[in-house]
Amino acid sequence: MAKVVMGIGSSHSPALLMKPDAWLARAEADDKRDMFALHDHTGRKLSYAELATQAPRSLLKELDPNILQTRHEANEAAIARITEVLDAADPDIVLLIGDDHKEVYQDDNMPALAVYWGETLPYRPKGMMKWKYDPKLMPDFWYWQDNRDYPVASGFARRLIGDLMARDFDPAHSKYYPEGQGMTHSFGYVYRRIMTNKTYPVIPVSVNTYYPPNQMHPGRCFRIGQALREAIESWTEDLRVVVMATGGLSHFVVDEAFDRDFLRIMDKGTAEDHAALPLEKLQSGNSELRCWSVLAGAVQGMDMNLIDYVPCYRSEAGTGCAMAFAYWE
Repeated sequence: MAKVVMGIGSSHSPALLMKPDAWLARAEADDKRDMFALHDHTGRKLSYAELATQAPRSLLKELDPNILQTRHEANEAAIARITEVLDAADPDIVLLIGDDHKEVYQDDNMPALAVYWGETLPYRPKGMMKWKYDPKLMPDFWYWQDNRDYPVASGFARRLIGDLMARDFDPAHSKYYPEGQGMTHSFGYVYRRIMTNKTYPVIPVSVNTYYPPNQMHPGRCFRIGQALREAIESWTEDLRVVVMATGGLSHFVVDEAFDRDFLRIMDKGTAEDHAALPLEKLQSGNSELRCWSVLAGAVQGMDMNLIDYVPCYRSEAGTGCAMAFAYWE
Protein backbone atom coordinates (compact mmCIF):
# COMPACT_ATOMS: atom_id res chain seq x y z
CA MET A 1 0.00 0.00 0.00
CA ALA A 2 1.13 3.57 -0.66
CA LYS A 3 1.97 5.59 2.43
CA VAL A 4 2.73 9.22 3.22
CA VAL A 5 5.98 8.74 5.14
CA MET A 6 6.95 12.38 5.67
CA GLY A 7 5.80 15.95 5.34
CA ILE A 8 8.15 18.86 4.66
CA GLY A 9 7.51 22.59 4.93
CA SER A 10 10.00 25.19 3.70
CA SER A 11 9.95 28.86 2.90
CA HIS A 12 10.93 29.85 -0.64
CA SER A 13 12.38 33.33 -0.96
CA PRO A 14 14.92 35.22 -3.07
CA ALA A 15 16.76 35.78 0.22
CA LEU A 16 17.50 32.05 0.28
CA LEU A 17 19.69 32.57 -2.79
CA MET A 18 21.28 35.82 -1.67
CA LYS A 19 24.00 36.98 0.66
CA PRO A 20 22.81 39.32 3.43
CA ASP A 21 23.97 42.51 1.70
CA ALA A 22 21.57 41.72 -1.13
CA TRP A 23 18.66 41.52 1.34
CA LEU A 24 19.28 45.19 2.08
CA ALA A 25 19.48 45.98 -1.64
CA ARG A 26 16.03 44.44 -2.13
CA ALA A 27 14.62 46.85 0.47
CA GLU A 28 15.13 49.68 -1.99
CA ALA A 29 12.14 48.36 -3.97
CA ASP A 30 9.82 47.94 -1.00
CA ASP A 31 8.12 51.29 -1.54
CA LYS A 32 7.35 50.39 -5.17
CA ARG A 33 5.34 47.25 -4.60
CA ASP A 34 2.03 46.49 -6.24
CA MET A 35 1.20 42.80 -6.40
CA PHE A 36 3.49 42.19 -3.42
CA ALA A 37 1.75 44.77 -1.29
CA LEU A 38 2.84 45.84 2.19
CA HIS A 39 0.42 45.15 5.03
CA ASP A 40 0.96 45.90 8.70
CA HIS A 41 0.38 43.40 11.51
CA THR A 42 -3.37 44.04 11.46
CA GLY A 43 -3.58 43.29 7.73
CA ARG A 44 -4.04 46.95 6.76
CA LYS A 45 -2.38 47.94 3.48
CA LEU A 46 0.16 50.73 3.94
CA SER A 47 2.78 52.56 1.94
CA TYR A 48 6.41 51.97 2.85
CA ALA A 49 6.60 55.49 4.31
CA GLU A 50 3.57 54.84 6.53
CA LEU A 51 4.99 51.51 7.64
CA ALA A 52 8.36 53.07 8.47
CA THR A 53 6.69 55.77 10.53
CA GLN A 54 4.90 53.31 12.79
CA ALA A 55 7.74 50.75 13.05
CA PRO A 56 9.53 50.58 16.43
CA ARG A 57 13.09 51.90 16.52
CA SER A 58 14.16 48.55 17.94
CA LEU A 59 14.00 47.12 14.42
CA LEU A 60 17.24 48.93 13.60
CA LYS A 61 19.19 46.30 15.50
CA GLU A 62 17.83 43.64 13.12
CA LEU A 63 19.96 45.19 10.36
CA ASP A 64 23.24 44.67 12.22
CA PRO A 65 25.61 42.88 9.81
CA ASN A 66 26.42 40.20 12.39
CA ILE A 67 22.73 39.42 12.92
CA LEU A 68 22.12 39.29 9.17
CA GLN A 69 25.03 36.90 8.69
CA THR A 70 23.89 34.68 11.57
CA ARG A 71 20.43 34.41 10.02
CA HIS A 72 21.86 33.71 6.59
CA GLU A 73 23.88 30.85 8.05
CA ALA A 74 20.81 29.56 9.90
CA ASN A 75 18.87 29.48 6.62
CA GLU A 76 21.67 27.59 4.90
CA ALA A 77 21.87 25.03 7.70
CA ALA A 78 18.09 24.55 7.69
CA ILE A 79 17.94 23.99 3.93
CA ALA A 80 20.76 21.46 4.21
CA ARG A 81 18.78 19.67 6.92
CA ILE A 82 15.67 19.57 4.72
CA THR A 83 17.72 17.94 1.96
CA GLU A 84 19.12 15.46 4.47
CA VAL A 85 15.74 14.33 5.80
CA LEU A 86 14.26 14.12 2.28
CA ASP A 87 17.10 11.92 1.08
CA ALA A 88 16.87 9.78 4.21
CA ALA A 89 13.19 9.18 3.47
CA ASP A 90 14.13 8.33 -0.16
CA PRO A 91 10.55 8.58 -1.45
CA ASP A 92 9.21 7.15 -4.67
CA ILE A 93 7.14 10.31 -5.20
CA VAL A 94 7.19 13.85 -3.80
CA LEU A 95 3.85 15.63 -3.91
CA LEU A 96 4.68 19.33 -4.23
CA ILE A 97 2.29 22.02 -2.98
CA GLY A 98 3.02 25.58 -4.08
CA ASP A 99 1.52 28.82 -5.30
CA ASP A 100 1.94 30.81 -8.49
CA HIS A 101 2.79 34.49 -9.01
CA LYS A 102 1.21 34.77 -12.46
CA GLU A 103 4.06 32.76 -13.92
CA VAL A 104 1.87 29.89 -15.15
CA TYR A 105 -1.69 31.06 -14.49
CA GLN A 106 -3.04 34.45 -15.55
CA ASP A 107 -6.29 36.38 -15.17
CA ASP A 108 -7.76 34.58 -18.19
CA ASN A 109 -7.74 31.35 -16.15
CA MET A 110 -6.74 31.37 -12.49
CA PRO A 111 -7.65 28.03 -10.85
CA ALA A 112 -8.03 27.82 -7.10
CA LEU A 113 -6.58 24.30 -7.22
CA ALA A 114 -4.69 22.62 -10.06
CA VAL A 115 -2.76 19.40 -10.63
CA TYR A 116 -0.11 19.03 -13.32
CA TRP A 117 0.22 15.56 -14.88
CA GLY A 118 2.56 15.91 -17.85
CA GLU A 119 5.41 13.46 -18.31
CA THR A 120 7.95 16.09 -17.26
CA LEU A 121 7.76 19.41 -15.41
CA PRO A 122 9.54 22.06 -17.50
CA TYR A 123 11.86 24.71 -16.17
CA ARG A 124 12.20 27.61 -18.59
CA PRO A 125 14.18 30.65 -17.39
CA LYS A 126 12.10 33.01 -19.54
CA GLY A 127 9.03 32.15 -17.51
CA MET A 128 10.67 32.40 -14.09
CA MET A 129 11.11 35.31 -11.72
CA LYS A 130 14.72 36.52 -11.96
CA TRP A 131 16.21 39.02 -9.53
CA LYS A 132 19.30 40.77 -10.86
CA TYR A 133 21.73 42.35 -8.43
CA ASP A 134 25.42 43.04 -8.10
CA PRO A 135 27.16 39.70 -8.81
CA LYS A 136 29.33 40.26 -5.74
CA LEU A 137 26.18 40.15 -3.60
CA MET A 138 24.26 37.53 -5.53
CA PRO A 139 26.57 35.41 -7.68
CA ASP A 140 23.72 33.61 -9.40
CA PHE A 141 20.25 34.49 -10.62
CA TRP A 142 17.22 33.21 -8.78
CA TYR A 143 17.41 30.09 -10.95
CA TRP A 144 19.49 28.57 -13.72
CA GLN A 145 19.61 30.18 -17.14
CA ASP A 146 19.16 27.02 -19.21
CA ASN A 147 16.09 24.90 -20.01
CA ARG A 148 15.55 21.84 -17.84
CA ASP A 149 12.90 19.15 -17.46
CA TYR A 150 12.16 17.13 -14.35
CA PRO A 151 10.33 13.80 -13.95
CA VAL A 152 6.66 13.73 -13.01
CA ALA A 153 4.85 10.71 -11.59
CA SER A 154 2.42 11.29 -14.43
CA GLY A 155 0.20 8.24 -14.07
CA PHE A 156 -0.27 8.78 -10.37
CA ALA A 157 -0.85 12.51 -10.88
CA ARG A 158 -3.64 11.72 -13.34
CA ARG A 159 -5.10 9.21 -10.90
CA LEU A 160 -4.94 11.78 -8.10
CA ILE A 161 -7.13 14.16 -10.11
CA GLY A 162 -9.88 11.55 -10.26
CA ASP A 163 -9.40 10.66 -6.61
CA LEU A 164 -9.89 14.30 -5.61
CA MET A 165 -13.01 14.51 -7.77
CA ALA A 166 -14.37 11.45 -5.99
CA ARG A 167 -13.78 13.26 -2.69
CA ASP A 168 -15.76 16.36 -3.72
CA PHE A 169 -12.83 18.54 -4.79
CA ASP A 170 -12.70 19.84 -8.36
CA PRO A 171 -9.11 20.53 -9.43
CA ALA A 172 -8.14 22.07 -12.73
CA HIS A 173 -5.48 20.09 -14.55
CA SER A 174 -2.65 20.63 -17.01
CA LYS A 175 -0.97 17.96 -19.11
CA TYR A 176 1.37 20.50 -20.68
CA TYR A 177 2.21 24.20 -20.60
CA PRO A 178 2.28 26.56 -23.60
CA GLU A 179 5.53 26.61 -25.57
CA GLY A 180 8.27 28.32 -23.60
CA GLN A 181 6.33 28.29 -20.32
CA GLY A 182 8.01 26.76 -17.29
CA MET A 183 7.09 25.82 -13.77
CA THR A 184 6.28 28.28 -11.01
CA HIS A 185 9.02 29.57 -8.70
CA SER A 186 7.57 27.61 -5.77
CA PHE A 187 8.50 24.36 -7.51
CA GLY A 188 11.73 25.69 -9.01
CA TYR A 189 13.01 26.47 -5.52
CA VAL A 190 12.75 22.79 -4.61
CA TYR A 191 15.06 21.79 -7.46
CA ARG A 192 17.41 24.73 -6.93
CA ARG A 193 17.95 24.28 -3.20
CA ILE A 194 16.48 21.01 -1.88
CA MET A 195 16.72 18.22 -4.48
CA THR A 196 20.42 18.84 -4.90
CA ASN A 197 21.60 15.25 -4.40
CA LYS A 198 18.76 13.31 -6.01
CA THR A 199 15.78 14.28 -8.14
CA TYR A 200 12.54 12.51 -7.24
CA PRO A 201 9.44 12.15 -9.43
CA VAL A 202 6.85 14.72 -8.38
CA ILE A 203 3.14 15.43 -8.46
CA PRO A 204 2.80 19.25 -8.68
CA VAL A 205 -0.27 20.71 -6.95
CA SER A 206 -0.88 24.46 -7.25
CA VAL A 207 -3.03 26.49 -4.85
CA ASN A 208 -4.09 30.05 -5.60
CA THR A 209 -3.02 31.89 -2.48
CA TYR A 210 -2.52 35.44 -3.83
CA TYR A 211 -5.28 36.45 -6.17
CA PRO A 212 -8.91 37.26 -5.35
CA PRO A 213 -11.67 36.40 -5.85
CA ASN A 214 -10.95 32.65 -5.61
CA GLN A 215 -8.25 32.40 -2.95
CA MET A 216 -8.65 29.13 -1.11
CA HIS A 217 -9.99 29.35 2.44
CA PRO A 218 -7.41 27.90 4.90
CA GLY A 219 -10.01 25.53 6.34
CA ARG A 220 -10.63 24.13 2.87
CA CYS A 221 -6.86 23.93 2.33
CA PHE A 222 -6.63 21.69 5.38
CA ARG A 223 -9.41 19.46 4.06
CA ILE A 224 -7.68 19.22 0.68
CA GLY A 225 -4.56 18.04 2.48
CA GLN A 226 -6.61 15.37 4.23
CA ALA A 227 -8.09 14.30 0.88
CA LEU A 228 -4.65 14.15 -0.72
CA ARG A 229 -3.35 11.81 1.94
CA GLU A 230 -6.49 9.69 1.91
CA ALA A 231 -6.25 9.35 -1.86
CA ILE A 232 -2.57 8.45 -1.83
CA GLU A 233 -2.99 5.89 0.91
CA SER A 234 -5.84 4.24 -1.02
CA TRP A 235 -3.41 3.27 -3.79
CA THR A 236 -2.50 -0.42 -3.75
CA GLU A 237 1.05 0.09 -5.04
CA ASP A 238 3.95 -0.10 -2.58
CA LEU A 239 4.96 3.57 -2.64
CA ARG A 240 6.68 5.90 -0.20
CA VAL A 241 5.36 9.44 -0.65
CA VAL A 242 6.62 12.73 0.81
CA VAL A 243 4.26 15.73 0.83
CA MET A 244 6.17 19.02 0.58
CA ALA A 245 4.81 22.57 0.75
CA THR A 246 6.83 25.71 0.07
CA GLY A 247 6.11 29.37 0.77
CA GLY A 248 5.78 31.87 3.60
CA LEU A 249 6.03 32.64 6.33
CA SER A 250 5.15 36.30 6.91
CA HIS A 251 6.27 38.69 4.20
CA PHE A 252 6.72 41.27 2.90
CA VAL A 253 6.38 42.65 6.41
CA VAL A 254 7.79 40.30 9.05
CA ASP A 255 5.29 39.42 11.79
CA GLU A 256 7.05 37.20 14.30
CA ALA A 257 4.13 36.85 16.71
CA PHE A 258 1.78 35.75 13.95
CA ASP A 259 4.36 33.32 12.58
CA ARG A 260 5.01 31.69 15.93
CA ASP A 261 1.28 31.29 16.55
CA PHE A 262 0.96 29.71 13.11
CA LEU A 263 3.81 27.30 13.77
CA ARG A 264 2.08 26.25 16.99
CA ILE A 265 -1.04 25.56 14.93
CA MET A 266 1.05 23.54 12.48
CA ASP A 267 2.37 21.51 15.42
CA LYS A 268 -0.66 20.88 17.62
CA GLY A 269 -3.51 22.65 15.86
CA THR A 270 -6.75 21.25 14.49
CA ALA A 271 -8.76 21.70 11.34
CA GLU A 272 -10.79 24.27 13.24
CA ASP A 273 -7.64 26.24 14.07
CA HIS A 274 -6.73 26.48 10.39
CA ALA A 275 -10.30 27.42 9.50
CA ALA A 276 -10.14 30.22 12.08
CA LEU A 277 -7.00 31.85 10.65
CA PRO A 278 -7.82 35.53 10.06
CA LEU A 279 -8.22 36.14 6.33
CA GLU A 280 -7.23 39.79 6.72
CA LYS A 281 -3.78 38.54 7.73
CA LEU A 282 -3.44 36.13 4.80
CA GLN A 283 -2.68 38.78 2.22
CA SER A 284 0.27 39.37 -0.09
CA GLY A 285 3.18 37.12 0.97
CA ASN A 286 1.38 35.94 4.09
CA SER A 287 -1.13 34.27 1.78
CA GLU A 288 1.34 31.44 1.18
CA LEU A 289 0.56 30.05 4.62
CA ARG A 290 -2.37 28.42 2.82
CA CYS A 291 0.13 25.97 1.28
CA TRP A 292 1.22 25.01 4.79
CA SER A 293 -2.44 24.50 5.74
CA VAL A 294 -2.74 21.97 2.91
CA LEU A 295 0.36 20.27 4.28
CA ALA A 296 -1.13 20.26 7.79
CA GLY A 297 -4.11 18.28 6.58
CA ALA A 298 -1.85 15.78 4.84
CA VAL A 299 0.35 15.19 7.91
CA GLN A 300 -2.41 15.18 10.52
CA GLY A 301 -1.38 12.87 13.36
CA MET A 302 2.33 12.93 12.47
CA ASP A 303 4.97 14.51 14.73
CA MET A 304 6.34 17.92 13.76
CA ASN A 305 10.08 18.65 13.94
CA LEU A 306 10.74 22.37 13.68
CA ILE A 307 14.21 22.80 12.22
CA ASP A 308 14.31 26.57 12.54
CA TYR A 309 12.38 29.81 12.36
CA VAL A 310 14.46 32.70 11.00
CA PRO A 311 12.98 36.22 10.74
CA CYS A 312 15.00 37.95 8.01
CA TYR A 313 14.50 41.71 8.15
CA ARG A 314 15.84 43.95 5.43
CA SER A 315 14.71 47.46 6.43
CA GLU A 316 14.00 49.60 9.45
CA ALA A 317 10.32 49.50 8.43
CA GLY A 318 10.23 45.78 9.23
CA THR A 319 10.08 44.53 5.65
CA GLY A 320 11.64 41.20 4.79
CA CYS A 321 10.69 37.54 4.88
CA ALA A 322 10.39 35.18 7.81
CA MET A 323 11.72 31.71 7.00
CA ALA A 324 10.49 28.45 8.49
CA PHE A 325 11.72 24.92 7.95
CA ALA A 326 10.08 21.81 9.40
CA TYR A 327 9.33 18.17 8.75
CA TRP A 328 6.78 15.64 9.98
CA GLU A 329 7.15 11.90 10.33
